[in-house]
Amino acid sequence: MILVTGATGQLGRAVTETLLKKTSADQVAALVRDEGKAAALRESGIRLRIGSYDDAGSLDRAMQGIQKVLLIAGTDEDRRVEQHRNVVEAAKKAGVQAIAYTSRTLKDRNTLENKLMLGHFETEELIVRSGLDYTIFRNVLYMDVLPQFLGERVFEDGIRLPTGPGRVPFALRRDMGEAIANELLSEGGGKRLYKFTGREAYSFADVAAALSELTGKAVAYQPVEKSDFEAQLKARGLPDVVARRIVGFMMDIKNGQEDEVTSDLEDWLGRPPTPLREGLKLLFKR
Repeated sequence: MILVTGATGQLGRAVTETLLKKTSADQVAALVRDEGKAAALRESGIRLRIGSYDDAGSLDRAMQGIQKVLLIAGTDEDRRVEQHRNVVEAAKKAGVQAIAYTSRTLKDRNTLENKLMLGHFETEELIVRSGLDYTIFRNVLYMDVLPQFLGERVFEDGIRLPTGPGRVPFALRRDMGEAIANELLSEGGGKRLYKFTGREAYSFADVAAALSELTGKAVAYQPVEKSDFEAQLKARGLPDVVARRIVGFMMDIKNGQEDEVTSDLEDWLGRPPTPLREGLKLLFKR
């Protein structure tokens, strides 16, 4: 049986949807904090395990009868590594055969500006040291975040970010969820690492050009200075710590942390992942 943690989140739902298409529901369990938010999972026949990354006892109970665990990265960035350690330890204690983890495709931990991303590398190390078979999914930046990055007035004001010529091989979350599910259902064991990316890396100038083509309305990309962008975020009322995190994210793109392209996602999908233009058409319904 496969246990999917974070199963009511967006990536978790994408994974479980594919699992249900390709295996019977009684072979899938879902770890959820709030049973009330998991009604659709229950109705589909998936077995619910109630618990959280902070509750070791609930994790011990959730692992009973499980062969594989998909650990979807927690959203509490300050406590992420501790929470993930709880999951790994519970899996070991219960005799789980393999654990999979949703990490990130960042290139060099030593030069990251967004230091909160270090938690992914630290979790990978926990899993490698656990002695369990494992699969690490290093996922590229979701194409789905582009509407948030670009803002509600992108078609009026254009794109103004401090990412310079930095490029990202964006991929849709649903494509990643499908590929992850396919890998979880495979028979292979051992210790594996995949980098899930789109087929081509795009700059934000490319994003602007694609939006212009789709809408017939000129969208320009204007690179801005890091300090100016941070000041804009603070002027919008964002706390200093939040502004710095966002800026760090953008600077990592500028510095090439996100630009690696591999065929791993395409291989596990069995088809090309959704390209930028088609993804933007889905995300910006105009």
